[in-house]
Amino acid sequence: MADLPNTIPMYPNPAHSQPPRSDTPTAPTSKTPAVTTAQRATSTAFESAKPSSNDNDPIPRHPTNSSSDEENQPPDYSHDNDPYQLSTKLKTDSEIEAIRANTSRKRDGYGPITLNKEAHKAKKLQDFYENQNENIQKWLKPVDEHIRLAKIFQGENHLKYQIAVRGSFVANLLLAVLQTYAAISAGSSLSLFTTMADAIFDPMSNITLIVCNRAVKRVDPRRFPSGKARIETAGNIVFCFLMTAVSWIIIVLSLMELKQGTSEKTKPLHLPSVIAVAIAGVTKLALFCYCWTLRNVYSQIRILWEDHRNDLFINGFGLLTSVGGSKLKWWIDPMGAIMLSCLISYLWLSTAYSEFQLLIGVTADTQMQQWITYISMTHSPAIVAIDTVRAYHSGPRIIVEVDIVMDSSETLRTTHDVAEALQMKLESLPHVERAYVHIDFETSHKPEHFLKKEL
Repeated sequence: MADLPNTIPMYPNPAHSQPPRSDTPTAPTSKTPAVTTAQRATSTAFESAKPSSNDNDPIPRHPTNSSSDEENQPPDYSHDNDPYQLSTKLKTDSEIEAIRANTSRKRDGYGPITLNKEAHKAKKLQDFYENQNENIQKWLKPVDEHIRLAKIFQGENHLKYQIAVRGSFVANLLLAVLQTYAAISAGSSLSLFTTMADAIFDPMSNITLIVCNRAVKRVDPRRFPSGKARIETAGNIVFCFLMTAVSWIIIVLSLMELKQGTSEKTKPLHLPSVIAVAIAGVTKLALFCYCWTLRNVYSQIRILWEDHRNDLFINGFGLLTSVGGSKLKWWIDPMGAIMLSCLISYLWLSTAYSEFQLLIGVTADTQMQQWITYISMTHSPAIVAIDTVRAYHSGPRIIVEVDIVMDSSETLRTTHDVAEALQMKLESLPHVERAYVHIDFETSHKPEHFLKKEL
């Protein structure tokens, strides 16, 4: 079984010091030692690892399978490009597979090997080491390489992005017309009216995303010195509440119909309406599958993907309750409309809540904080320690605050150049909007910033 205490921590420590450079690897410590210029570790930000003979990428994310263990070993790292010896914590594929293999030999007497508790723990341990390998390889890759890959990735996916946004807009326009016809021709089916209302608002959401995206690119720096990225989040919140309001209106109409009742046992079935809604469902399934691959790359695509996902269930359930009201009992249709409207309200209010969190300033995810911490730690040998690292959202992007510790005898020019270079490096990271770097000479003081509870 692997040794967990020897792994790197999954949460960043607020204070890190540069490790001493010696011939023997030493583990990083949270204390700030007296570091001389000769002992300070050099930056990994400007020096890349020696590329292997098989690939131009110094740190391949997916090593090829090999019969020998030597070929599966990670690339060689030196003290210059890996001052904290993180590469020693990388696990090979054979080591990760051995965790499950060793555990699978143990039976607990309660059924197959794959169902015992030890196998479940081994699977979680495997996931931990795979995630750790990915983080270490990400950190050891130079920032310039990350920027280059991000630009290549964006260029390769630009056409896919345009197809997703424009294709969704055109499809939603056609489906809005189609489902409006289905609801009107069906007459009294409130379930189909619910799907129609949702379909009509879909093109409006696409227009909102397109307008917000253009507004973000066209910025007057004198009026908006921090950009317009938050307008996208604000537009999403407005649209969420519009959809919720329409759902509540349909709930009121359904309750009125249930209260009035009817002498008919069932409602009339209109087959063309059923076929129209079924076509809309198939189209939404195709759009859902297409946007799924880009949902974690562009925030606009994620909103579209969530919308297609919701529409899949809404169209399917609305079609089911409409047919049920025509074949079984009349009250199934208005009851289905109420259930659909409640579901739509819940989904969009949940989306609005998550967008509010981004607008208010929720903290960035742990992996992003770890990455920012490591970049700051290895930026320059003149940085003695890291006092504080903060990363929080300002709309879809992230604001970074880093407090670095430098020797009090350093000149103003040296401290300025180091801090400015770190600021520019952090701002070049994907999803980072602004970075603020503060310089100090010790870590025993109170935090420079405090939470204001009163205006």
